[in-house]
Amino acid sequence: MSFELFIALRYLLARRKQAFISLISLISTLGVAVGVMALIIALALMTGLQQELRSRIVGSTAHIYVFKIGGGFADPAAEVARLEAQPGVAGAAPVLLGKGILKSADGSSFITLKGIDPALEARVTEVSRSMKTGSLDALVSRGDEAAAGIVIGQDLARSLRVSVGDQVELLTPEGTLTPFGMAPGSRVLDVAGIYQLGLYEFDAAYGFIGMDTAMRILRRDTPDYIELRADDMFEAPAVARRIEAALGPYYQLQDWSEMNSSLFSALWLEKMAISITIGLIVMVAALNIIASLILLVMEKSRDIAILKTMGCSKQRIRTIFMLQGLVIGVIGTGLGAVLGLLVCFVADRYRLIQIPIDVYQISYVPFTVEWSDFIAVVAASIVICFLATIYPSRQASRLDPAQALRYQ
Repeated sequence: MSFELFIALRYLLARRKQAFISLISLISTLGVAVGVMALIIALALMTGLQQELRSRIVGSTAHIYVFKIGGGFADPAAEVARLEAQPGVAGAAPVLLGKGILKSADGSSFITLKGIDPALEARVTEVSRSMKTGSLDALVSRGDEAAAGIVIGQDLARSLRVSVGDQVELLTPEGTLTPFGMAPGSRVLDVAGIYQLGLYEFDAAYGFIGMDTAMRILRRDTPDYIELRADDMFEAPAVARRIEAALGPYYQLQDWSEMNSSLFSALWLEKMAISITIGLIVMVAALNIIASLILLVMEKSRDIAILKTMGCSKQRIRTIFMLQGLVIGVIGTGLGAVLGLLVCFVADRYRLIQIPIDVYQISYVPFTVEWSDFIAVVAASIVICFLATIYPSRQASRLDPAQALRYQ
C-alpha cells in the first residue's frame, strides 16, 4: 500500500475525537450509493419501457408503409414482387383499412378492419405468431355460401364474450341506398382466430379479414397501401429513402420511427429529465464529500504541518486528500451500482410494478439495464466525487507549517 493511500484510509477510519468526521464520511458514501442506485433504476425503467413499447409497436405493425399517389395499386401482386426485390426488404403485403362495428349476442364494439393476404401478412407482422387460438389461414376465402372469417384480439374477444367458431355481425358505413337514406352494410362473420400482440390498442380494436372479403364489404377495388418488413428494423429509414428514390415521385414511404417519432421523442425527453433530476442526488453527496474533507483538513492541520516538516511534498499532501475523496466515491458508487442492478433484476424478474394495460399499452413496467447507461452513471459518479476533492486537497497542500504549529 502506498504512503498516501495508507494515510487516507487512516483518516477515513478515524476514531475518538474524529468520530464526527467519520460519520460525515459515512453519510457521504451512503449519499453517493443512493444517488447511483436511483439513477440506474430510473434509467433501466425508462429504457425498458421504451424498448417494450418499441418491440410491441413494431411487432404489431410493419417497418415501412408504401403509399401510391394517383391511381393506387391496380396490380397488388406485381407491386409486392417489385418491392420484395428491393435490397433490405424481407417481405411485403397489401393492406386495406376500414371502420365498422362488431356485434355479438353480449355486446358491441367499434373496430378497425384490416384486409390482408394471410400468407403475405405472416412475413411482415407478428400476428400469425401471436395467435392464441385459430389461425390466419382460416381467412382464406371459403366460397360465396360460407360465412367469411375474422381474426380479433383477445381483449376484444373478451369484451364481446366470443371464442373461435362463434358468429358475429359486422356493420360498416358502406351500405346500400334506400328510400329512407343510406342503410349500413351488415354481414355475418365467423370468428376464425384470436390473437394477443400485447398492445392494447390492437388487441382491443383491430380485426383481420381476408383481402377479397374486405374489398366486398368496404366497396373498394385496390389496397390502401403496401406494408414492408426490413431485414433490420433500425435500417428501415435508410431502406425507405432508398426505395423512394428508386420507385419515383408517385410513391411515398413512411417508416416506423417516423410514424411514432412523437412517442419516442417524449420517452427520450422524459428519460433525460429523470436522469438530470436524480443525478442531483450525486451532486448533493459530492457537497458532503467537500464538507467532510474541509473539516478533516481543519482537524488535521497539525498532522499536515508535521508531515511537511518531515519532507512530505505538496503533491503528496494533495494526493492524500484526493484519495480519501475517491475512496468515498468508489465505495459509494460500487455499492449503489450493485444495489441498483439487484433491484432492477428482481423488479423485472417478478414483474413487481403492475400498471393498467388500457392506459400504458403494457401490463407491467420492465427494467432493462443498458451497459452504456450503466458505465456512464458509474464513470460520472466517480468523476464528480473526484472533482469534489480538488478544492479541499489544494487547501491542505497550501497549509503553512509555521502557522499551523505556532500555538501547539
